[in-house]
Amino acid sequence: MDIVSIPGSRIVEVARLAFATPDIDFLCFGESDRPSPAVARDALVGAIDHGETRYPDIRGLPDLRQAIATYLTGLHARPVTESRIQVTASGMAAITVALGAIVAAGQRVVLHSPAWPNVGNAARLRGAVVEEIDLTPAADGGFRLDLDRLDQMLIGARAFVLNSPNNPTGWTATRDELQAILAIARRRNVWLISDEVYSRLVYDGSEAAPSLLDIAEPGDRVMVCNSFSQAWLMTGWRLGWLVVPEGIRDRMADLVEIVHSGVAPFTQRAGIAAMRDPAIVTAFRAHCATGRQLANEALSGLNGVRYTAPPGAFYAFVGIDGLGDSLDLALTLVKRHGVAVAPGVAFGAAGEGSLRVCFAQSAATMERAMTRLRDGLRIELGR
Repeated sequence: MDIVSIPGSRIVEVARLAFATPDIDFLCFGESDRPSPAVARDALVGAIDHGETRYPDIRGLPDLRQAIATYLTGLHARPVTESRIQVTASGMAAITVALGAIVAAGQRVVLHSPAWPNVGNAARLRGAVVEEIDLTPAADGGFRLDLDRLDQMLIGARAFVLNSPNNPTGWTATRDELQAILAIARRRNVWLISDEVYSRLVYDGSEAAPSLLDIAEPGDRVMVCNSFSQAWLMTGWRLGWLVVPEGIRDRMADLVEIVHSGVAPFTQRAGIAAMRDPAIVTAFRAHCATGRQLANEALSGLNGVRYTAPPGAFYAFVGIDGLGDSLDLALTLVKRHGVAVAPGVAFGAAGEGSLRVCFAQSAATMERAMTRLRDGLRIELGR
């Protein structure tokens, strides 16, 4: 067939087996088992009942753009104006639009790895040359980004895609690291696309992870992508946003018109309602913190397992000494032990030898799933 081909998802391969298998604890997708907020559901129904079903402003409803700008200004060290906000149909759509705005065929895009595979594939669909810089693993299971190596890799590059807090590792850049990354990008004349979907899901008592919005100037070559999917429990709603440099938002809207023709106005009304209720994010972060603790208790002390509780996101990225086929192990855990987790290889070659566990689940699910996972690893790895 004369179509562009990209690799299939190894996570979906595990999920399909899990869907066909009874009594499975499903931890392989990046999604919580909690429902979307009632205020969002009610707002959507109300908007439909009031006839908000016509074509929207491609830039996003003015009320939502202002709500996002006000939210970001209150959360970060520098103000964000409404004129920099573009509403998108999901965080991934925001990344796709950002890449479409700045990357042409043959140009180099650098991203750190392990990484959510959709980002690299979106760049490849632009005809970009994608190069990965592996996060450096620490002995305790944590990670760091080699900034000296990044500096060299960005020579001649068009863009660097940053994801902090990171899916799948939970690695979270410090403010000093972000300062260094921004300085490198400025020196190398490289665009920064920052995926900050998990920014509110941090466990050090902060309201949010360090962000490029804390330090970048409005005119910097920086675009920040975010979404309602994770922190607001709205994965299926497909609603996100993009913060762009001052003065180019309306040009970005022209790209959105082509890519997905705007976002349903009733969905945007749901986003406004969710954003007005800060208790949603606070409660969900506490929910994830409980799952994180249960994962930590289950994974501690296993022979040959490298793991430390992540500073951000809602994933346990579990390194296993000597593991050469994470997909096979993930499938085996479904078939023999009733627990579905994501194989590390799904996130690139740097992820091989690991498993990703989504701990954004109820305590009851986590307790059962972690017992299954711990016992399964002991049996399958002979440890």
